[in-house]
Amino acid sequence: MFDFLPVELGVTVVGVIFIALIGWRLTPQRKRATASSELFEISAYLTEVRVPEGNRYVGRTVYELMRELRGEAEVVVVGLVRGDRREPMPAIYEVLRADDILLVGADSDSLKTLLDGTGMELEARVEEAEEREQTEQEGNGAKRESALGELALEEAIVTPGSRLVGATASALELSQRYAVNVLAVARRGVRLRERLDKVRFRAGDILLVQGGEEELPGALSELGCLPLASRGLRITRPRKVILASSLFALALGAVALGWVPAAPALVGAAVAMVLVGLIGPSEVYRGIEWPVIVLLAALLPVGQALETTGGSRLIADGLFTLGEAASPAVMLALLMGVVMLLSNVINNAAAAVLAAPVGLALARSMEAAPDPFLMAVAIGASCAFLTPVGHQSNALVMAPGGYEFRDYWRMGLPLSLLVIVTAVPLILWIWPP
Repeated sequence: MFDFLPVELGVTVVGVIFIALIGWRLTPQRKRATASSELFEISAYLTEVRVPEGNRYVGRTVYELMRELRGEAEVVVVGLVRGDRREPMPAIYEVLRADDILLVGADSDSLKTLLDGTGMELEARVEEAEEREQTEQEGNGAKRESALGELALEEAIVTPGSRLVGATASALELSQRYAVNVLAVARRGVRLRERLDKVRFRAGDILLVQGGEEELPGALSELGCLPLASRGLRITRPRKVILASSLFALALGAVALGWVPAAPALVGAAVAMVLVGLIGPSEVYRGIEWPVIVLLAALLPVGQALETTGGSRLIADGLFTLGEAASPAVMLALLMGVVMLLSNVINNAAAAVLAAPVGLALARSMEAAPDPFLMAVAIGASCAFLTPVGHQSNALVMAPGGYEFRDYWRMGLPLSLLVIVTAVPLILWIWPP
């Protein structure tokens, strides 16, 4: 379990020091409105409108209002104020009454269409309403907080495995099925200005979403989105966190002591989490990286074929011939570099599957122990820093950081070379060939 620790710890320390002192200077500092205060100016598109007496929508539902506006205007009802009652996210079948105040998200064109087409009246911008409410409260003691103050707003990023990728908010019926409203979308550090019902979400998009304070974290998890702001990351069920951590620690301890192999121990811990109710069956299904499993299932026979047909030996002999007069350190560095390049193009687990037989064959060609070569494969497959497609984390930060494809190798190339320079001596020290 901990055979990886000496080398990986050294690589980690050196890598962190490099990024902290030098690497960040190699990353372009883009002047983009990526801060939440600049990226999503809520008051710029949240407006209060009043349903006047005698309006044709009095006695009709919010759903009917939204249905009739569909295709003509992009309007999202995010709050309702009725006297002293405040609904941060009214139900779609909420019946409207005279003098109801709706908090709607709309751009200027959609707002004009809403007012002209429905006969509703512009109440005030949200920030103006808040000032007015404070004045009223001071004058007569009445209290009516703005609907905005009751909203549970969250900034979230669309992960590569999210069910939102390639779909639109209207197609997924987010409001009806998940009780979530998408108020704005930012892509590559810039807020999109096109109609939200026309936007097909991509991995890395940043969403400003609204929902119930208790329901929103679960909805984001089900949709495959991660909250960006720290205020959205809080432990609400400490007992379950402790229990989950204990099961995981128990599995790692069993592996470390040699009681159970790694695979059955970790699978057993996952099954135990399901049995005790820490996670539901649907979360288990969504948490499995099916594309990776299919890819590995397809590549395992390829790796075996390379071994049985002599392909691995042929590649290893080519590498050995290339560095025939070279030392073991040079051969390890060469192998690690090749695997790094491979892992920047395909999944890192798949790169390890393909490269491990080559490492074994190379060890046999040099009449050396296989351990250092396999460790070189493991480290090389874990260091995909050159492209945004090398690993999910690379793709995940591309949009929030405003990075371009070429930005990755600017810092990734020297970091990869530093990993090789650091790891090879440590490998030779721990596992002499």
